[in-house]
Amino acid sequence: MFAAYAARIDRDQPLNGLELGERPAPENRPGWTTVNVKAASLNHHDLWSLRGVGLGEEALPMILGCDAAGIDSEGNEVVLHSVIGQTGYGVGPREGRSILTEKYQGTFAEQVTVPEWNVLPKPKELSFEEAACLPTAWLTAYRMLFTNAGVRPGDSVLVQGAGGGVATAAIALGKAAGLRVFATSRDEAKRKRALELGAVEAVESGARLPQRVDAVIETVGAATWSHSVKSLKPGGTLVISGATSGPSPKSAELNRIFFLELKVVGSTMGSKDELEDLLSFCAATGVRPVIDEVLPLDRAREGFQKMAGGELFGKVVLSV
Repeated sequence: MFAAYAARIDRDQPLNGLELGERPAPENRPGWTTVNVKAASLNHHDLWSLRGVGLGEEALPMILGCDAAGIDSEGNEVVLHSVIGQTGYGVGPREGRSILTEKYQGTFAEQVTVPEWNVLPKPKELSFEEAACLPTAWLTAYRMLFTNAGVRPGDSVLVQGAGGGVATAAIALGKAAGLRVFATSRDEAKRKRALELGAVEAVESGARLPQRVDAVIETVGAATWSHSVKSLKPGGTLVISGATSGPSPKSAELNRIFFLELKVVGSTMGSKDELEDLLSFCAATGVRPVIDEVLPLDRAREGFQKMAGGELFGKVVLSV
């Protein structure tokens, strides 16, 4: 079957390790099911995999891709939950959880096999392309907002780095949930898109907000950390799920954190139950993933290049 896969690790030039071509079809295994992929979306996790983060040389070649929607062996339209072994389903009793492609072949292929527990029904209201955007970036944003930040309708939220998959999801979900959403970006066009998506105000990165906020959604890391901390109300919550600009800010702002009793919460992905809730939320409210571009699988390299260069707003989806 045709697939996009990591053939080698290159930490400096990750796309040098990306290959497109034929790979073996997945083998049947007890408790697992094979899904015919209709659409799969790109995540920064795929770039990090090509750099060797979470993926060792011994596991190569590895088909990339965490997210997918497709049709299972019984003809059902389904969405995949990307965390394998989260509760032990489908893996050995001593095997820890992993994100798809760290140990098991991914979704950038004609077929993928996952534990039966990891398959959820796709709501009829969502297209395959829309549904394929949800299991990583949108689920991460959902958990950050509603589980780890604990925001409620009427609360205020700052989303750093408008344009990325998680940030875009946080703006759209926040708007749909009745939050007052502020956003930042270095790019004027992305600030405009953030406003169109539902942000009440979009400012340049590091610019002073008109008010302090109840929560900050942080995925940028070092470049925006100080601004995130300074933007919070006393007792506010900063939720971080990534550090695309680096993990080591110049100032940790520890004095401000303890004096204002701020909360800093790490967040990674989400549970199957949260993904089920997210699917229902999208179906009920009409909120939909922002798709930057849909490309056929054989043009996957173009999608990777676009994501690596930050030249997108929302998600790149590969159609199969």
